[in-house]
Amino acid sequence: MKRRDFLIKGIGGSAAALAFGKYARVLAAPVDDKKAPYQLVAIRGGEPAAMFDNAIESFGGMSAFVKKGQRVLVKPNIGWDVGPEQAGNTHPMLVKRVIEQCYNAGAKEVFVFDHTCDTWSQCYRNSGIERAVNDAKGKIVSGNSEANYQEVANPKGQRLVKAKVHEQLLHADVFINIPVLKHHHSSRVTIGMKNLMGVVWDRGEWHQDDLHQCIADFSFYRKPDLVIVDAYNVMKQNGPRGVSPADVVQMKAQLLSTDPLAADVAGAKLFGVEPSDVRYLTIAASMGLGKLELDPAAIKRIKL
Repeated sequence: MKRRDFLIKGIGGSAAALAFGKYARVLAAPVDDKKAPYQLVAIRGGEPAAMFDNAIESFGGMSAFVKKGQRVLVKPNIGWDVGPEQAGNTHPMLVKRVIEQCYNAGAKEVFVFDHTCDTWSQCYRNSGIERAVNDAKGKIVSGNSEANYQEVANPKGQRLVKAKVHEQLLHADVFINIPVLKHHHSSRVTIGMKNLMGVVWDRGEWHQDDLHQCIADFSFYRKPDLVIVDAYNVMKQNGPRGVSPADVVQMKAQLLSTDPLAADVAGAKLFGVEPSDVRYLTIAASMGLGKLELDPAAIKRIKL
């Protein structure tokens, strides 16, 4: 299997090219392999586990993030009672491989949870993620009980100055965010920053009190150590739950970054949306989380 730097164009075949062709050049600038570490690694053309195995090596492997004896929280999107083919949740095979890599790096425990929108037990089961976590010897826990959340201060927030946060995030040594890239009727796109709504209890208040500002505010509470954007199957419309397989384009791609804003900026562009048109991204940038522009020299592109 060969790897080479690539131009992102026509990802996932002709259907994806039609849906996302306007932004097919977004990660097409030349890359200098001598300029690692990278801000962003973009990979396409493989299955979820294989893409992750290849991409994480550009950061020095999972051992660059996880040390022996550490407790890790892996946070996928498990919000919806749909199967993997509908692309409402993170792909289970990506979740499984991330957990396995954490243990290979020496993690003591790897926990997985989400505060789901549909019934949590059905979301965990029908998404395929519960089985994937169990097969990888991870520990899947519920996010549906308020007793598992503690109120914390968010001093950098402008509107969201406090929130009830799940205890798993509070206790984790390492935090890995694995959102699925998809359409969202309220925020245009769901990527990494919005996926963090699944670690809080009172997310309904976000929708009632300036959703975009709250998303940006909470991104400062605890930044993930690594963001892995799952773009294997991408819901291009009727998000966040989806209606039918016709809503989905297969792109076979992943984006990895230690910069949460860069991950979302790249994800938005890959989806076909200008980052400047996504309000929570512009707010986060104005608050100092990062930049809306990607540095072409800091992007590594891989094709399987």
